Amino acid sequence: MLRRPHYIALGIVVLVTVVLLKLPSRAATKLKLVISALYVPFFTTAGSTQKSVEKAANAVMPRKELLEQLAELQKQNQQLRVRTMQLESRAQENDRLRIHLGLPKEVLWKGKWGRVVAKDPANWWRTIRIDRGSRDGIVTNAAVITEEGLVGRVSDVGFTHSQVVLVGDPDCGVSVIIEETRDHGMVRPTASVPLDPSIVELNWLPRNAKLAPGQRVITSGMSNYFPKGILLGHIIDFRSVGYGLYTEARIKLAVNMNGLEEVFVFLP
Repeated sequence: MLRRPHYIALGIVVLVTVVLLKLPSRAATKLKLVISALYVPFFTTAGSTQKSVEKAANAVMPRKELLEQLAELQKQNQQLRVRTMQLESRAQENDRLRIHLGLPKEVLWKGKWGRVVAKDPANWWRTIRIDRGSRDGIVTNAAVITEEGLVGRVSDVGFTHSQVVLVGDPDCGVSVIIEETRDHGMVRPTASVPLDPSIVELNWLPRNAKLAPGQRVITSGMSNYFPKGILLGHIIDFRSVGYGLYTEARIKLAVNMNGLEEVFVFLP
């Protein structure tokens, strides 16, 4: 049952409706704008509140998902700790064996990072120039790498800059070993694709070498330039040469020589 206030409100609505119908169109439009302006702040506030709530809901990650991520991180942390313990144990065992066999203690790699400031655009000589020189301790024939693998060696040293000759250049021969088979060979630029800096040839492999595409090729350490164990690339294919006396393979370099920006130079 309607009460007195309800009748009053209903009467006001009817009266406003009649007035709007009787007013000229221009006056009615103005009145509508005034009435709507009274309600705009309420709708704006409500809309902003709703958007804020939705944004907050999107920003807050569900508790279940957070717990799952935390559990995964803890698991990874435990695995890394176990791996670290294993590596420390192997390092101690390696030191004991070196002492027993009378081998010199293995020295950790030391060096400096340098920025590539110039390249040979035609790849004729396969060289780059870096912003490190003799003032930084750089010396001729120092090995140059990235986190991906072997880059080359320092060929000329200035006071503030140095030139690096890249793997695949005739002046950068590398003695390597195939990690899976322990077969030794020598890397030189390929004659079949002379302008492709990503492919080199591996020569003087034994004729009975058990090669397969994808095998890792690393530095052998039998050189005054390159420490042992640096990744050079992976085998693409291979063939028998020299009337079956030797085997040669094509290697896809691990480092993108055209994309070099920073390199690591070994220091003595």
